[in-house]
Amino acid sequence: MLSKLKFLFKTILLTELFQGLRLTGKYFFSAKTTLQFPEETTPTSPRFRGLLALRRYPNGEERCIACKLCEAVCPALAITIEAKPRESDGARRTTLYEIDLFKCIYCGFCEESCPVDSIVLTREKHYHFTERGQQIMTKEKLLAIGDKYESEIAADKTEDAPYR
Repeated sequence: MLSKLKFLFKTILLTELFQGLRLTGKYFFSAKTTLQFPEETTPTSPRFRGLLALRRYPNGEERCIACKLCEAVCPALAITIEAKPRESDGARRTTLYEIDLFKCIYCGFCEESCPVDSIVLTREKHYHFTERGQQIMTKEKLLAIGDKYESEIAADKTEDAPYR
């Protein structure tokens, strides 16, 4: 009986409505946190998973040893690798390394499975495709992205190292 009176009292006095209006008024007169997008960007974490890239060693040689672990672990089957031994020293290297970004779900499993930190996810989040076929990232495109963002990638790796 007491609960019914309490419900009737709340219904007649519209207490929930005034609680909602109070909360709305609190945020209506506070400072806004809107960003003007092209001029201002939100900060991103060192662990942000954006555009994929392939890294090189400091001497300029590509890191990928064609172990195909990233291809095996990819849940979306977005990575395709073909490899053969190099003629100069017999080391195994990739002849074809492609990632279909339409299939990629940016899970980071490829980055985690790579034993030599060859494939990485960068912080680059602003990219688009204007023509059919541009979503296929070839080895050359991935290496160019890695060269462009190498300093940022290295800084992110060192910042994240204590947590691994």
